[in-house]
Amino acid sequence: MTTAQTAPPPSMRLRELVFGAACAAAVRAAARLGVADALDDSPLAVEDLAAAVKTEPKTLRRLLRALSCYGLFAEQPDGTFAHTDMSRLLREDDPNSLRAIALWCTEPWTWDAWPMLDEAVRTGRNVVEDLYGKEFFHYLNEDAPESADVFNRAMTTSSVQSARDVAQFLDLSGSTSVADIGGGQGHVVASLLEKYPALHGTLLDLPRVVDNVDPRLRKGGALADRTRLVPGDCREAVPVRADVYIIKNILEWDDDSTTRVLRNVIAAGGPGARVVVIENLVDDSPSMRFSTAMDLLLLLNVGGAKHTTESLTGRLTEAGLVIDDVRPVNPYLHAFDCTIPA
Repeated sequence: MTTAQTAPPPSMRLRELVFGAACAAAVRAAARLGVADALDDSPLAVEDLAAAVKTEPKTLRRLLRALSCYGLFAEQPDGTFAHTDMSRLLREDDPNSLRAIALWCTEPWTWDAWPMLDEAVRTGRNVVEDLYGKEFFHYLNEDAPESADVFNRAMTTSSVQSARDVAQFLDLSGSTSVADIGGGQGHVVASLLEKYPALHGTLLDLPRVVDNVDPRLRKGGALADRTRLVPGDCREAVPVRADVYIIKNILEWDDDSTTRVLRNVIAAGGPGARVVVIENLVDDSPSMRFSTAMDLLLLLNVGGAKHTTESLTGRLTEAGLVIDDVRPVNPYLHAFDCTIPA
């Protein structure tokens, strides 16, 4: 039976930290095997779990024992294993599921990139182009379509979980049209259209993303008659005219990409248009370990960064936007409400 540990001494804590890859790999293995989905409300013997997920019982016990040390599953006195609040988040059917995000953060390319973090820190540039010979999103969509699908599912998960908060937060009562730039599968647009029955919405994202939009926005869907789907790369052009533009969680790329997106939105919207930029801020988060880790991952794959309040303010004002207000959307997201000046 696994028991809670007291805080280890620094020497052991460092040993644990350098084995962080083992923890990430264990979470990935459990997610890919579907262990959380096979385990229901009642504890199960490892033999039964192994039969359900088609593994060897002895090695599955070793995996579960390792995960139990982190509070992911719990070993009972009789040797069975039970869910914890954290392990339930690996279930596909959990309303707050993080399975797709757990897989995205441990995709095969990450294991190639993390060992080169010192090079990224030394040079300040991404390492993916050196590894694969092409820009990250081109690599994903051209050479790693399965990983691209995982990315899209992870972004969808995040969007679904935050879309309701964004829709509740934004007051679009004086607007007739809204465009979500790089908006994934359109959950934010859908939530806003449901909130405002007279509003028309546009979703702009890469073709393979737009092909898998929220069913509400597709032909025959409940919101389809008020929705325009535009396949394209917002770094290349934003062929969309709207009263309000939403840019959520995509200004974390390299500086050039961020500049191009903002320039394209400003050109499309013209004077007086409203631009709402929504981001996680690395200097204003209750989960600094996660935010700073994601910040480093962005350095590795696209040469990007999570923003601080100051850095995002600088990017927006340098692009020519006037920041009217900055407010938290929820504990993890902040909205920078801007206007394109005349």
